[in-house]
Amino acid sequence: MTLELRRIAGAPLAQTLTVRGHRLVVDGTVAEDGDDTGPNPHDLYDAALGACKALTVLWYARRKGMAVDDVHTVIDRDASAERSGTYRLAARLQVSGDLTDAQIAELEAVAAKCPVHKLMTSVTTEITTALERMP
Repeated sequence: MTLELRRIAGAPLAQTLTVRGHRLVVDGTVAEDGDDTGPNPHDLYDAALGACKALTVLWYARRKGMAVDDVHTVIDRDASAERSGTYRLAARLQVSGDLTDAQIAELEAVAAKCPVHKLMTSVTTEITTALERMP
């Protein structure tokens, strides 16, 4: 799969991100010299974790026949030590539905194993970067 970003004309930083036909504006905050017309890259990173946890809980509950009506996910970021090598994310999921305490515990364990959580914590990611002139 390929993601594509293209600069928005006239914007200092803003890019249009295209993923499988979906479009989203990515921008820097005003403090980063952007116009804050969309989430910044850190926001997208954090949001990927929250979305993955929510979707994983909903998927698992449906497969197991658990009565989950809704999931509300909040990700809190602490980037205060990022420059020294520690980036902290705290995920809090609230679920509604007719669930036992055992099912809540099971869903919490499943949320802790979502694919993006694993990517962020236990997979080696290799990144290559090429910079080319535009044709």
